[in-house]
Amino acid sequence: MNRTLLSLFGAALLSGSAVAAEKAPASFPDAAELQKLTARFAPVELRVDVKALPANERQALARIVEASQIMDALFLRQRWAGSPSLLLELVQDETPLGRARLHAFVTDKGPWLSLDEGRPFMPGVPEHPEAGNFYPAGATKEQVEAWVKSLPEAQQKEATGFYTTIRRGTDGKFIAVPYSVEYQGELAEAAALFREAAALTAQPTLKAFLTARADAFLSNDYYASEVAWMKLDASIEPTVGPYEVYEDGWFNYKAAFEAFVGLRDDAETTKLAKFSDHLQDLENHLPIDAKLRNPKLGALAPIRVVNSLFSSGDANRGVQTAAYNLPNDERVTEAMGSKRVMLKNVQEAKFERVLLPIAKVALSAQDQKDVAFDAFFTHILMHELMHGLGPHNITVGGKATTVRQALQVASSALEEAKADISGLWALQRLMDTGVIDKAMGRTMYTTFLASAFRSIRFGTDEAHGKGVALQLNHFLDTGAVRVNADGTFSVVPAKMKQSVASLTKQLMEIQGKGDRKAAEALLAKMGVVRPPVAKVLERLKDVPVDIAPHYVTAEELVRESPAPATEPGVRK
Repeated sequence: MNRTLLSLFGAALLSGSAVAAEKAPASFPDAAELQKLTARFAPVELRVDVKALPANERQALARIVEASQIMDALFLRQRWAGSPSLLLELVQDETPLGRARLHAFVTDKGPWLSLDEGRPFMPGVPEHPEAGNFYPAGATKEQVEAWVKSLPEAQQKEATGFYTTIRRGTDGKFIAVPYSVEYQGELAEAAALFREAAALTAQPTLKAFLTARADAFLSNDYYASEVAWMKLDASIEPTVGPYEVYEDGWFNYKAAFEAFVGLRDDAETTKLAKFSDHLQDLENHLPIDAKLRNPKLGALAPIRVVNSLFSSGDANRGVQTAAYNLPNDERVTEAMGSKRVMLKNVQEAKFERVLLPIAKVALSAQDQKDVAFDAFFTHILMHELMHGLGPHNITVGGKATTVRQALQVASSALEEAKADISGLWALQRLMDTGVIDKAMGRTMYTTFLASAFRSIRFGTDEAHGKGVALQLNHFLDTGAVRVNADGTFSVVPAKMKQSVASLTKQLMEIQGKGDRKAAEALLAKMGVVRPPVAKVLERLKDVPVDIAPHYVTAEELVRESPAPATEPGVRK
């Protein structure tokens, strides 16, 4: 039984719940079909060289990995109340179909196929719950929204904050429950492991982050630990806690637990650090109304290139994350900016196993020659950098708010599209001003076009896939991309620059106005798969959609690093 399965099995033991009544379709894939569906994720062994780490740092790293495994347990509970008990059933089912279902469950962290619009793959489970498990069973979105509006402002902030669930009190009325209470058992264990890691490491900023995050798990106040994470400057780069809000399909309020653990690539990090120096200039020249620009970005914008050693929870289900931009707490980003972390070994695996085969099918023979890893890697970086630029804290109807809260569920797909398209805009400006080599102009747009087909295959019910569908349709409508007679796609270089600038402007101005209706209407119209794109996707059915990482080095570290003695009850 691998470590991912062990940590998920722990989740089932920690929290049991009855499986919901069946609402799924009448027919489900058999063992052979389910194996074929999960084979769309190409297995990849991720190994990271840790020999240069001193013994104490390797032990600290092992404790961090163990704490990160707990994020799987928490994420399972956040997705659906029935996940733990269903997992127990699957672990005990030794039939070929049971084994296939267990593998699919572990891959997608639940009984829904993420690459098939989230449809259930077995009986006895509901459709994927839109609101996750963040709100009371039986409550409606409208009821929760009305309750929030009835609260005093301070209580509204708590109810709509990242780190609370909404439950019913003993009187049947809604209440906000801190994560530190909702998940106290698991978080106490994770905090104990982080304190052990902090005691082992000799790296001051790593020690500070681990200690602050352990405190946050118990206090539910994450601000100090987010600041410590921004200041983290160590060979080990852990990102562990509640972050992304995609699972809250009602409002995008509630943060899901996840973990990324990587080892810093110093050479690549140094090479990319120069981009941080140009963020204010990019902000100052965004193709939007000057009133929507930020005259003073946060002071810090660190870039880290790491090789991924382990991921879990929201960071390791279905399609794998290639890079991330955090924190999402607007208080921190306004004061300090945000950090961009690039997962280099994950990106290399995606490029080789997925993107190059896609290019051979989707692009013309001429365009295939211009698909390059450097352009793929650099655009992903710019995507993450651009998350930090443009409107964030805004005023709507005379009230201070954020883009995320104003646009609610539409915010995720629009933000992903904005980061993509403005990332292309930023690269073009950096080329025009001589910051980067103009030679990238030959590969940048074509590589992005190939990658657009990669992202659309994630599904348009998913924020990244919907955002990319919007962009590709915009390119087709403005003539920046054309469909050839043989069904392949090509970039039209003369029209691409203006097309990119116009969509950057449109998306950022919707965000700046907090115009939820405009966001929803644009996504409904443009975030769809058109027939020429669908034909290419059909021809890609034998190409892997993404990778399925096996974290070999992490398993070895935990196995070979004995846990220190602790008081009874502190560690399980």
